[in-house]
Amino acid sequence: MALTDSNMLPLGTLAPEFQLQDSVTDQIVRFPQDLKGKVCVLFFICNHCPYVIHVNDQLISIANDYKPKGIEFIAISSNDAVAYPDDAPEKMKENAIRLGYPFPYLIDETQEVAIAYQAACTPDIYVFDKEHLLVYRGRLDGSRPGNQIPSTGHDLRTALDALLMNQPISELQIPSAGCNIKWKKRKEDL
Repeated sequence: MALTDSNMLPLGTLAPEFQLQDSVTDQIVRFPQDLKGKVCVLFFICNHCPYVIHVNDQLISIANDYKPKGIEFIAISSNDAVAYPDDAPEKMKENAIRLGYPFPYLIDETQEVAIAYQAACTPDIYVFDKEHLLVYRGRLDGSRPGNQIPSTGHDLRTALDALLMNQPISELQIPSAGCNIKWKKRKEDL
């Protein structure tokens, strides 16, 4: 698994619209339509990536801490589930239930949403304000598997706290890093 940095979608980007199925409830989530006037943290993850496994507890903790404050969370898996069966929808559902994800875990089977967001790695994290403009993209914190730094969610928590206090979020944002998204072979690639 190649270590890959996020692409850092430009700040101020309007959230690309999508409709994806939740792996647990089978309901369709429409973003940003279903979250009008709400801040949303959107992140690309998968089941098998060691970088995601390393921060799963912190992602859950942050969602549990900030959902009562009116911030919504959405997780998306865009990996090629044929080539990586651990990321298949039924495995996503099992993982979400086992870990107690307090957010929908959406299936991006066509990978069109990952492309629209220029997602490159797992985890790849984005924060959109109430107008659904991108105000943060980058890492959760400085922790990585094996670097002995505890995962606190410092970078994301700092951005969310600033947003809640109507303070500017620093534009000095460090890219996320993790496993590359497992892209499907496309006709143009053959």
